[in-house]
Amino acid sequence: MKKSKLSLLLVLSLVLSMFLAACSGGDKKDTSKSDGKDTGNAEQLADKQELNVLESAEIPSMDSVMSQDTLSFTTLNATNEGLYRLDPDQKVIPGVADGMPTYNDDKTVITIKLKKDVKWSNGDPVTANDFVFAWRRAIDPKVAAPYGAYFMEGKIKNASEIVAGKAKLEDLGIKALDDNTLEITLVRALPYIESYLTFPLFYPQNEKYVTAQGADYAKDAAHLLYNGPFKMTKWDGPTGTEWVLEKNADYWDAKTVTLEKINFNVSKDPQASANAYTAGEADITPKLAQAAILSQFEGQKDLLRYQEPSIWWLKMNEKNPALKNVNIRKAIALSVDKKALVDDVLANGSIAADFLVPKGFSYLDGKDFRDTAGTYLKTDKEKAAELWKKGLAETGLKEVKFTYVGQDTETSKVTDAFIKDQLEKNLPGLKITIEAVPFKIRIAREDAEDYDLLMGGWGPDYADPMTYMDLWVTGGGQNHMSYSNPEFDKLIKAANEDLVAKPQDRWKALQDAEKILLEDDAAIAPLYQRSVNILINPKVKGFAHHAFGPDYSYQWIKISK
Repeated sequence: MKKSKLSLLLVLSLVLSMFLAACSGGDKKDTSKSDGKDTGNAEQLADKQELNVLESAEIPSMDSVMSQDTLSFTTLNATNEGLYRLDPDQKVIPGVADGMPTYNDDKTVITIKLKKDVKWSNGDPVTANDFVFAWRRAIDPKVAAPYGAYFMEGKIKNASEIVAGKAKLEDLGIKALDDNTLEITLVRALPYIESYLTFPLFYPQNEKYVTAQGADYAKDAAHLLYNGPFKMTKWDGPTGTEWVLEKNADYWDAKTVTLEKINFNVSKDPQASANAYTAGEADITPKLAQAAILSQFEGQKDLLRYQEPSIWWLKMNEKNPALKNVNIRKAIALSVDKKALVDDVLANGSIAADFLVPKGFSYLDGKDFRDTAGTYLKTDKEKAAELWKKGLAETGLKEVKFTYVGQDTETSKVTDAFIKDQLEKNLPGLKITIEAVPFKIRIAREDAEDYDLLMGGWGPDYADPMTYMDLWVTGGGQNHMSYSNPEFDKLIKAANEDLVAKPQDRWKALQDAEKILLEDDAAIAPLYQRSVNILINPKVKGFAHHAFGPDYSYQWIKISK
């Protein structure tokens, strides 16, 4: 997901709004995570169950169909609920669904029963039709949902045909058999279908309410409905720098929700966030990146650190004639000293990435995807200079000017300045202009391919390496850099279709595709796999962070005395 829906989403603090937090790994024991069970017997709870949280960006959208970034997804995860969700241990558990799915023999038809006691915040029952309506809206070409086609084409029956104008919305492979029974038909079996269905794009929407609101739907807190653990009682829309969530007494599992209120405020300056935490004005900070800040808390119980499966990279827009040249792209990818970036600039536990699919995320028969995959585009400044010279000769250029789109957080500015310095120093004749913009604008610039270089990244949307690999298919909904390679497309298609029932062969196809993308084409320049560092009040118990989808869940939090 960007950081994506995908959206996300830049290099650390604000970037957090776009991509996913990994639960596995890390170099500091996470004592803030619980199993979601009542800890009141072990510790006395505070009289006031109110949490203060800082975020590094404004919420771009609260429309689950239109959202494409992690901050939006995380907030939706708190206020709404789909068929399934992740528990604190990354296990898929029922949400609105009444139990796990049942399948036909070839696992292409899924039947899901819904709970009968789930309500919207206006009192309406949540029914199977709410899912049908939302899914059809997500794939409707007129709506142009950022994640709709990307998530459904080739997976949900007739989604591709609807996008191509060859089928009607009513033909989409989702039916309400009755108010409490949903039937989903897939193009073919998906090995990751259950984690896939936790994603916010697949949340329900109340057709009558959405239709009545029209263009005003989701413009602010007063124009939304909720069926999750919390209700949003304050939010002025995408420019709002503060918002409030309060416990939803009508949530079907409200008895497990202890928090009464969560106050969110935007803080784009990491030092200001740390200062607010120290002053007792915040219980949870945004993801912090700057070494000088982290050193103040190193070794303290307030600092939560863990490795997440999100990868950060430079996107290179091949609409620019210079970036259409593979040698120029390779030169850029080899020029940045990744070790210096993670050790000296970030200095937060992140690791250099010479790969796309992250370490510690995807496993087959107990083996990490990376154990049998290669490494690509390792820093090599001499080779970069050779390829740069060759690329300039091939394009007839003597100097090149690029517009580099980054974000407006302090952390992003420092990181982007380092990358600019590395590229200009190692590639003679290159001049880079950095444009630091707010997160929502960065997403819009990426979607419109209005950039030459762009700092972006991705955290997984579901538990499979495909969540990284199919981003780059020709014309794909998240490509946004005019990259195309028929052989890459062929491998991804095979991994999505013919090889689904052959896991070892499917794994090999995805690894071969990664090699084409990076070593052969240098379509993107991978930089690092991020380590998360946040400050969290030790009195906050039950904080859950996730390996894919929304970053966090707040519903199991309890505040002790």
